[in-house]
Amino acid sequence: MKKIGFLSFGHWSKHPAYSTQTASDTLLQSIDLAVAAEEIGIDGAYFRVHHFANQLASPFPLLSAIGAKTSKIEIGTGVIDMRYENPLYMVEDAGAADLISRGRLQLGISRGSPEQVIDGWRYFGYDLAEGETDADMGRQKALEFLEKLTGTGFAEPNPYPMFPNPPGLLRLEPHSEGLRDRIWWGAASNATAVWAAQNRMHLQSSTLKYDENGKPFHIQQAEQIRLYKEAWKAAGHPGEPRVSVSRSIFALVDDLDRYYFGQEADKTDKIGIIESDKRTIFGRSYAAEPDQLVKELAQDEAIQEADTLLLTIPNTLGVDYNVHILSAILEHVAPELGWR
Repeated sequence: MKKIGFLSFGHWSKHPAYSTQTASDTLLQSIDLAVAAEEIGIDGAYFRVHHFANQLASPFPLLSAIGAKTSKIEIGTGVIDMRYENPLYMVEDAGAADLISRGRLQLGISRGSPEQVIDGWRYFGYDLAEGETDADMGRQKALEFLEKLTGTGFAEPNPYPMFPNPPGLLRLEPHSEGLRDRIWWGAASNATAVWAAQNRMHLQSSTLKYDENGKPFHIQQAEQIRLYKEAWKAAGHPGEPRVSVSRSIFALVDDLDRYYFGQEADKTDKIGIIESDKRTIFGRSYAAEPDQLVKELAQDEAIQEADTLLLTIPNTLGVDYNVHILSAILEHVAPELGWR
């Protein structure tokens, strides 16, 4: 068995073929898609977070709305760029969203990726300490977020408060018990995957990672996952770690599928540069008739290592078609691979 979710980039544009012409379209359709996905048996609704772009940004209003309209589906991010965040304010937002969803948040965070603007986090009022990199800043904010999520009091109470205080130091409210155990770290390297395990976060690994040994993407990603699991065990954390991988997977079951994706099956990994000093490997996509798709996916070592698979979806094609994409995987692919 494997949890299967979707991951939406949340695009919108005034493109004539897009169902998402505006930000409002994308937000409202994201809610509708999460509701429909829950109804067909999808396990998770996850959303990318970007700034200064025609894409979904600050996630908590959307996550809260989905939480209020669903009852079972996991609701998450992949990922929140911690360079832009106030960790304490984020604890309050995340706590509220988790309580609204009755404990279904699965928050993916990370230090961020290349952006639409130069050092966009500076416009949010943040700057680097002397000798600090933006990656350092993102990781430090993540650790502060994790610490404050525990609910341990840290703030000195006013002796003359407007309302009565409980005894001792005060914590942030609303506090959602257990949310600290449902934080994930998006890792593009083996080292950051190990760091995530050491700091008791689950692992999100996407469709790209730094090319660290020249092997095929799915093998490098599987190696990353194994290193992560070993580090979790070595740290002596309670419970079992969770791991998600994301993939573009399309089962071609009708003419519309073949029209959209029949010529797009890129069966090879690609090498590129997303940061000036980092060689990056991008994993292949999958698009084929169900029988062929099953054969190809059975060879993907990283999917086998993960307990959760996030299907990247073309949100601009609308709710109904994306439900069709997800249904095709659940009906024609997942049972054959033992995911259902």
